[in-house]
Amino acid sequence: MSRNTWLLFSAICLVLLGGLIWTSRGEKIDVSSVNQSTILAADAKSGEIADHVYGNKDAKVIIFEYGDYQCPACKTTVPTLKPVYEKYKDKVAFVFRHFPLTNIHPNALAAAAVAEAAGKQGKYWQMHDILYEQQTTWASLSASNRSSAFEKYASDLGLDLAKFREDVKSESVAKKIDFDAALGRKLSVTETPTIFVNSAKVDQYYKDGKVVDKKTDGAKYALSDPATFEDAVIKPALKSAGVNVE
Repeated sequence: MSRNTWLLFSAICLVLLGGLIWTSRGEKIDVSSVNQSTILAADAKSGEIADHVYGNKDAKVIIFEYGDYQCPACKTTVPTLKPVYEKYKDKVAFVFRHFPLTNIHPNALAAAAVAEAAGKQGKYWQMHDILYEQQTTWASLSASNRSSAFEKYASDLGLDLAKFREDVKSESVAKKIDFDAALGRKLSVTETPTIFVNSAKVDQYYKDGKVVDKKTDGAKYALSDPATFEDAVIKPALKSAGVNVE
């Protein structure tokens, strides 16, 4: 085996090992008694970090996304989800929970930590948006280069960089990410994005306002565009909860 081949093999092993270590840590968290279909307050298991909520925290309809900041599919759903959340922010709560797929996305865990570190300074959602907007810029960077990119985003948001650097590496942030992922595994999440409306998983295809087989001619996936997501998911959920959508 040549030196270059060995180095490549070693790097791949380290990435895979990192993913296995993260998964192992997450599986040690007991979330059996946690109701993952509610907005969760800060707790010791979550590193004393509460769910991050966009919209109405008292809403009867809660959208939970289990996502990965390095996941291309998650990035492509942002233009579908964001305008709908903005439109219904007075009636719906949106919660993002971390589910970094570290075995295929080596920078995902670091990005999740960056979002949480920004959250400790009140800029979680701003960093959330930047990470997806700039995903193609940082996704393939080395550890040192990604840190420089992330710190630039933090600086652009006006964060205290010394505190930001400390929080990125903190046990509190690590616990929060592990906790979110444990909740996802409890729900049998295996891919991102995975979205739930309250306790119901969104994985249907629709045509003329009805759930149909995905092979049906003209069927559209619920997350294909804002109008479909609104008409097929949000409006029915609000109606079912007795909330006026007019």
